[in-house]
Amino acid sequence: MNRHLSRLVAMQTLYEIEFRPKASKKEILDRNFHEFRGAVDDNFILNIVEGLIKNRKTVDGLIAKNAPEWPIDQIAPLDKIILEIATFELIKSMDVPPKVAIDEAVELAKQFCSENSSKFVNGVLGSIYKEVINDSK
Repeated sequence: MNRHLSRLVAMQTLYEIEFRPKASKKEILDRNFHEFRGAVDDNFILNIVEGLIKNRKTVDGLIAKNAPEWPIDQIAPLDKIILEIATFELIKSMDVPPKVAIDEAVELAKQFCSENSSKFVNGVLGSIYKEVINDSK
């Protein structure tokens, strides 16, 4: 299964959930799973989406701490979702190497966000990574 495409579908799902709060999360997930059937890892996507929703306060706290010039509510929505996915992977996913989580986030930012987003995402995630690694020692 294509993990890059799976992250993209997770990003798309989280974006839609954020902007359609009255919509059914299950309906959004089911539609995305159906649309990308066979090409994505449904369990990987579900783990990201549900895990991030459960841990959003912790994840957003880390982002806010490591991007002090940017209040969390002023970060562009897609940049924020990309940061949240990668931060969740850094702190909660044992099967994704940190470098892969960061590289994937930078690639998504290059693909879908503004010109400077990839540098911003890389900088914030680099700081979060250093903090997470130091805390685990």
